[in-house]
Amino acid sequence: MGNANKLYRVIVSDSATDMLMQHVRFTAQVSLQAADKLRTEIIEAAKSLESFPERNSWLSDPVLPANKYRKMIISKRYLLIYQIKDETVFAEYILDCRQDYKWLL
Repeated sequence: MGNANKLYRVIVSDSATDMLMQHVRFTAQVSLQAADKLRTEIIEAAKSLESFPERNSWLSDPVLPANKYRKMIISKRYLLIYQIKDETVFAEYILDCRQDYKWLL
């Protein structure tokens, strides 16, 4: 397990940033306040990976390499998929769990 005092560098991929913006734009069609809240929650969740990113479980699927990607559930319906390499966390995807995301696999 990780060291409680250790801080990781978090890098959010262009794909994850684009996905975040799509989710926020979609939510903004209903409520600007909800869209801003969603954006803030996802950004804060990603930033929280600076400390102890190992706290989240592995994303397991037969077509994925074992123990490569981890998943974090945000706001009960969004999935942040990331991997840890050395002292860096790479946030690669932000998905709406209500949608089929098997296209990633």
